[in-house]
Amino acid sequence: MTSISVAELKAAIAAAMQQVSEGQEAIKVASEKLQAAQQVLGALLQGSQHQSVESAQAALAQAGQELEQCMAATLAAAEQATSYAATL
Repeated sequence: MTSISVAELKAAIAAAMQQVSEGQEAIKVASEKLQAAQQVLGALLQGSQHQSVESAQAALAQAGQELEQCMAATLAAAEQATSYAATL
């Protein structure tokens, strides 16, 4: 196992947190696009009782919920990594 300095470890954590931040931005953009798609689909197909339409709307809603869970997980991971870095 290679030993690294505290400064190198902090730098690695900071780099990882930058990647997490970029990932969170991508999640935010994906969520916004998903919401826009839901609105368009909802407006165009309002009142439709077709099973495919209902399935599509349910799938988009589930995808939105999963993106929210993904964001929450990245926030928790970032908090833990930041907390660890503060102890170094």
